[in-house]
Amino acid sequence: MTNEERKAALEAIIYAADEPATIAQLTKALGEEKLAVQASLDELVANYAAEERGVEIRAVAGGYKMYTKPQQHDVVRRFIKSFRPPLRLSMPALETLAVIAYKQPVTSPEISEIRGVNTAGVISTLLDKHLITTAGRKEVIGRPILYKTSKEFLMRFGLSDLEELPSLKEFEALAREALGSDEGFAPADEAATNEAS
Repeated sequence: MTNEERKAALEAIIYAADEPATIAQLTKALGEEKLAVQASLDELVANYAAEERGVEIRAVAGGYKMYTKPQQHDVVRRFIKSFRPPLRLSMPALETLAVIAYKQPVTSPEISEIRGVNTAGVISTLLDKHLITTAGRKEVIGRPILYKTSKEFLMRFGLSDLEELPSLKEFEALAREALGSDEGFAPADEAATNEAS
């Protein structure tokens, strides 16, 4: 491994590590001599110390970790404050969103029929979170509103388009994992009880 390759590997490891990476860990990961790793690491630290860099590699707690330089703290703080809060959805909201995603455009009565419970409140929540939007009205008696997923839905779930949606089975597994539940989607009577609470 050349010195440049070694520095690139060290940079990648230190960037990816949650905790400070020790010389012993870095040496073992690279399968290189300790002196060569230390020399490359010293060069890397010096490169990051250059004025034009926004981050640096610091020796902390017996290892090395990447940090934002102090002079960049204000701009980074402003950027982080602009983030949207993490998306939190109840199981009924997630179930309703799944129905809309896979059956769109779909009306509230159609969603309620599939889920077995009234979903008006959940639809309102999904609209407030901009995860769904209206898609016109269905040409039937009463002309109910049609709903479809929004661009926000695609962004929040990391999809470029609806073709990337996982299968329903995969979606259910992802939902269980995200909500920390070993259960599948709730049966209709259980969902009604949960939704009422």
